[in-house]
Amino acid sequence: MNDHCALVTSVHDMAGTTMSRYLIRNAEFASESKRGDADGESYRSLRHKNIQLYIFSGNLLTLENINDVYSRADVFIFLSKHKSHSSIPTLTCHFTGNFSADNSYGGNPRQIAISYPSLQKAYLKAITAAARKKVPEYEVIIEATHHGPTSLNKPVLFVELGSSEKQWADENAAAVICDTLLDILHKGFEHCQNVGIALGGTHYPKKFNKLLLESKFGLAAVASKHNLEAIDDAMLKQMVEKSVEKVTHIVLDNKGLGREKDRILKIVEKTPLELYKI
Repeated sequence: MNDHCALVTSVHDMAGTTMSRYLIRNAEFASESKRGDADGESYRSLRHKNIQLYIFSGNLLTLENINDVYSRADVFIFLSKHKSHSSIPTLTCHFTGNFSADNSYGGNPRQIAISYPSLQKAYLKAITAAARKKVPEYEVIIEATHHGPTSLNKPVLFVELGSSEKQWADENAAAVICDTLLDILHKGFEHCQNVGIALGGTHYPKKFNKLLLESKFGLAAVASKHNLEAIDDAMLKQMVEKSVEKVTHIVLDNKGLGREKDRILKIVEKTPLELYKI
């Protein structure tokens, strides 16, 4: 992969700290000079010249200015904790964005971040296979698009370890995540034949997850049924445009559109994109 990749985490993120510690100790990431202007520390991979690690002291969800500081990056991968009341051991990944005016968790209202469908698909397939062998107690699933940052000028992918403090400190799971990421970033990955934006389903969209694992589809932004009220022509247009790869389809969880189903169908039928129902 020729893209310059920035791995980003925070000293206040326990899972991110576990992952960054592994990268520094075991994956030959060497410290560079302190970047005071970014309020963080920079590390470069000695094995992979196109990969850097940045450890900030702020909130990952509000890092809207890092493409100004790290302008060489072609893609930002955030290493983060995943928090859930269930405390089920889970490895997740997702793109960022706010469909509605609510930006309680960072980012700008009604703004979607740029997605990189083939990267997410490659990571999901690789981490699913690796977890099955090395950390079978963990569930692996994508999440619907949510939270900040939303305004970076390069793609953003969150890679998360969860869902409680026990897992955030799990060095074995952190190693599996980091090794998987480095492997696909080093070897490169296949680009998707079909790219869709996805509408419907739950926050943990099992149907879309299955589609990524078992088909030629990649997915850009994913709006769960809880966010469908905010989907209008303008938001749909933004979901299509904020992908580094051309969107070819609108993928619908046909039984997971809830009470917004009729309205959503009228909106999507006006677009030139092909509809794919699952």
